[in-house]
Amino acid sequence: MNNSVKGEEELDCIFAYSRADAIKDGVLVDVSEMAREAGFRFPVALTHAAFETCVSVPANVPCQDEEGRLWDVLNVARFSILQSEHAREVVFTPRVKNDAGRAKHRQLKAVVGAGDSGEPVVTIMLPTED
Repeated sequence: MNNSVKGEEELDCIFAYSRADAIKDGVLVDVSEMAREAGFRFPVALTHAAFETCVSVPANVPCQDEEGRLWDVLNVARFSILQSEHAREVVFTPRVKNDAGRAKHRQLKAVVGAGDSGEPVVTIMLPTED
């Protein structure tokens, strides 16, 4: 029995880039351990850009650390997800201090998708990323 649509050619996969590859390469930053502590039940990763924007501490910003900033991002994400009534994509705005001025809201989005084996995973990214 042939399951292909008439006229459809079988395509061979030439290249696949997995979530594990993206984490290994630094495209994604796996934060699942702290995410579990914050109440997430699924693996969580941030894109490199989201991590640099909201978690990495700029040199000129005193009294900040990555662990505290990540905790804040994860908790704002989790509470936003809980209020979203099972949306696949949720926009949220943690407050982040990236200069000598006051902390500012930075928009991020959390997307629930399928991991390498089809398991649910959460990816936190900038609004312009997909």
